[in-house]
Amino acid sequence: MIISQTPLRISLFGGGTDFPDFYANGQGRVLTTAIDKYVFVIVKERFDDEIYINYSRKEIVSSVDDVKHDLVREAMRHSGVASGVEITTLADIPSEGTGLGSSSAILVCLLQALCAHAGEIRTSEQLARDACEIEINRLGRPVGKQDQYIAAYGGLRRFSFLPDESVITEMVDIDRSFKQELDEHLMLIYTNRTRNSSAILKEQQSNTTRNMKRLTQLGEMVDESRRCFLVGDLARIGELLHESWLIKRQLSSGITDTEIDDIYRAARDAGATGGKLAGAGGGGFLLLFCPPSHRSPVRRALKGLREMPFRLERDGSKVVFNVRR
Repeated sequence: MIISQTPLRISLFGGGTDFPDFYANGQGRVLTTAIDKYVFVIVKERFDDEIYINYSRKEIVSSVDDVKHDLVREAMRHSGVASGVEITTLADIPSEGTGLGSSSAILVCLLQALCAHAGEIRTSEQLARDACEIEINRLGRPVGKQDQYIAAYGGLRRFSFLPDESVITEMVDIDRSFKQELDEHLMLIYTNRTRNSSAILKEQQSNTTRNMKRLTQLGEMVDESRRCFLVGDLARIGELLHESWLIKRQLSSGITDTEIDDIYRAARDAGATGGKLAGAGGGGFLLLFCPPSHRSPVRRALKGLREMPFRLERDGSKVVFNVRR
């Protein structure tokens, strides 16, 4: 039996610049962090040659080609595991539509577990690159590259996406005391709705040329925010999150609406200094940057919404249990 664990993420700055239509003409940049909420994949060998798959539904098939869960099917094809397994996926949050990168995390976690089952050890770079190949090229999903990379690597990281498809990875190494301060300033609020990000991302992709100036501004914020994290400038991080949200909400018509704007305004009025919807937008989790002294007023202002406590996570995808016959 193999059990793999992969973190979810919060995209902080530069989202949208990790799409090929943007970085083909220059450098895409994002600053993103893994968090201590996870997806898990269990791969168990079966006595027979059947394939059992357990997620929000159950599949029992005899051939990989008959698997309906596209991420499981493609991960099995990629790893060479073709029969005689039971695969179970679990998550700390709803598996789709939350904005925390769960689909890419599940794919990375599947690759990690299935490759381990096949007796292979994959590096973080290999996992990320293979997940991008599957999700973007094979399945044609309208997603960028940051989700696969942060799921594989973990930590607080700056990724640079180059026109030749290479990716430069840099750990933003903050000390323990500042990490604790960050944990105390960040809040995740569930908007009580999930969304299908594909339509939002497809529109955003189609608007790339028109949004080039805005995307360039979002990319430039990555370097300034990285400096703020390294020197401990908490106040400026909150301001930058607010500034980036004002730009991001213009990239696509589905990113925000009146209800979301009202939630964000109420949080700001109660003391949050900045924030943004995690992921593509349209729903899911709202990230807020809030001084500890204002967390209680923000909670009261958003009393109808659920908060999800979390902390930053240093580790990326890993095998946490490995017993093979």
